[in-house]
Order: sequence, then C-alpha cells, then structure tokens
Amino acid sequence: MNLSPATETTTSTSPTPRLSPGAETGAGPVIRTQDLWRIYQMGSEQVAALRGVSLNIQHNEYVAIMGPSGSGKSTLMNLIGCLDTPTRGEYWLNGQLVSALNDDQLAHIRNKEIGFVFQTFNLLARATALHNVELPLVYAGVPPAERAERALQALRSVDLESRKHHKPNELSGGQRQRVAIARALVNRPSIILADEPTGNLDSVTSAEIMGLLERLWEQGQTIVLVTHESDIAEHAHRAIFIRDGQIARDEITTRGRERRAKAGE
Repeated sequence: MNLSPATETTTSTSPTPRLSPGAETGAGPVIRTQDLWRIYQMGSEQVAALRGVSLNIQHNEYVAIMGPSGSGKSTLMNLIGCLDTPTRGEYWLNGQLVSALNDDQLAHIRNKEIGFVFQTFNLLARATALHNVELPLVYAGVPPAERAERALQALRSVDLESRKHHKPNELSGGQRQRVAIARALVNRPSIILADEPTGNLDSVTSAEIMGLLERLWEQGQTIVLVTHESDIAEHAHRAIFIRDGQIARDEITTRGRERRAKAGE
C-alpha cells in the first residue's frame, strides 16, 4: 500500500492554543478527532494502525472502545490519552487542538485533563493510598495541605477513606483499583480513560468497579472505557468498534437505550 510518510505531526510552541468550534461556549464535544491516522515505520514497510478515524464524544458520555488484538483500539487509546501523536489528522480535547502540541505540552495536558485507570493499577508499592492519590497534584505543584485534602476527598468518593494509610500490599485488588480511580479523579480531569480496568479482578470485584464507574458517570464524569470484553463494554452507554484501524460500528448499547428511555429521550 502506498501510504504517506510516517512522520510525526509538526509540533507547535505557540502560547495561544487553537480552540475547536463551540469550545468558548462549552457546547463542543470533549473529544473530537478528524481523519486521525497513525502510521508506523517497520523497517522498509509502513503500517497504518489507524486509518482516518473521526469521532465525537460529548461531555458526560460513557463510551466503550472495543476491538480485537491488532485492531487499532490501543493506538486510538494512546492518542486520546495524549501518550502518542497522530501521523496526520486532528485531535481536539476539551476544545484544544492537542494533536499539534509538543511533548512538554502533552505532559501538561495529560496531568490536567485526563485521569488514567490501568489494568495493572500502577501504584507505588512503598506509598500509602493517600500518597498514591496525591501524586498528580505533586506534579501539578499543588501545595501540601491542599494536596492532602483533595486526595482525601478523592478517596472518600470511592469509599476508601478508612484505608488511606494502607500500602498497596495491604489492600485487595478491588481496593487497589479504587485507589487508582481516586488518583484519576484527584485533578478533576475532563475525562476518565480506563484501559481494561477489570482485567486483573475477579467477577464480583469487577462488578463493583463497574458500578463505581457508573456512579462517577451519574455525577457528571465523562468516561472512555477501553476493553475487549463485551460484557464489560455493555456497562457503557455507547460502543465504538475498531477493526483494521477504522471505526466498524458506532452504536448505543442496551444499557444506553435503557438510560435514554428512562430519561424520555
């Protein structure tokens, strides 16, 4: 296949970010991608992991991104999470064009706008639950007293205040994931990006974590859930299926239809 050169999008050092239509009034989507491509150079070959993905995710949507191994869903997750940059196309996060930012600017956006929840929890083994939750605030330069208060509030929101002084090895898998979710919430991000959040949990604990994500959605949080498990995806209200680097289907889930019916939409 004759693909365009696999070069990174030119970065911008402009202090004035470009805003998407509707951003100034808060009417625009929290996530908008337009013709998003990611091409990797593999020796003499070019491999297109994403092929022109365009999508909108509105504020307070609960969306699952699904696809088999090699479909491009992880690549899309990395772009949405500002962990990678597209080869071409545009990505707007909360009204700001982030596909044109440099590495330092992307790091700032990640810490400010995105709360990550990973399958492996990614907690510091020697730190307490409270200190683990505080970490994004440390990077943001928040004063110690405010850090502690906000971290405590985040732990309270996931019903784990009583375990604030426990280290990860003193917590169950479900409790560790709750700490990770509290850490994701502490910076009051625009979106929660959950990558296989129940992958290391048993079925009962998985149901508890999915119930917690539902509760966070009810409180107004935008949630993007990346999974290959259809039963986990059904907890979301919309499912985007990725295949061969493109959107194969974009549909409302059973739970999403039930929510709409309940709301009279």
